[in-house]
Amino acid sequence: MARQITYYYTHVSPWSYLGHARLGEIAARHGATVDYVPITLGAIFPRTGGLPLAKRAPARQAYRLAELRRWPQRLGLPLNVEPKHFPTDDRPAARLALAAKAHGHDIAELSLSLMRACWVEERDIAEASTLREIADAVGLDGRALLAESEGPEAQARLDETCRVALVEGCFGAPWYSVDGEPFWGQDRLELVEAALAR
Repeated sequence: MARQITYYYTHVSPWSYLGHARLGEIAARHGATVDYVPITLGAIFPRTGGLPLAKRAPARQAYRLAELRRWPQRLGLPLNVEPKHFPTDDRPAARLALAAKAHGHDIAELSLSLMRACWVEERDIAEASTLREIADAVGLDGRALLAESEGPEAQARLDETCRVALVEGCFGAPWYSVDGEPFWGQDRLELVEAALAR
């Protein structure tokens, strides 16, 4: 039976972006599947002691920027350290991806495209037109998914997803779980791989 990794993330997290493709590669190497679960940190942080970036101490903000300069170089990935459209509301993108998932679509590529839009392409993924264009570009029906994602059921779906994430101990993104064992941060992906190899 294939092992499963539950992966909680937000499209506006640079750390989720930096680990997203690598997680898929690790899963493939070990014959594991990934359950892609977009969340909103606005529902996670207030219940787990996290703070939005602007409310963090200056020293923490400065160290975050230092790490954001180091990791893309190490991984060979493009990333704008201070993108034009950050911070932005992460709920519209999460609702769109969850709508696609509810229709049985693999949302790995969609989510990576949303992350790249924010962290590489200087696009605002809280904007409806941007979301529609990105969904269309990965072969989905952007107009239909966007319409569904703007309805009350879509927000209820996101609320429930965040509730389950909190129950499972998630307090940040990216968050990976292998057989109930939690890992926080893309810099823990080596440990995720070790857990799959056991």
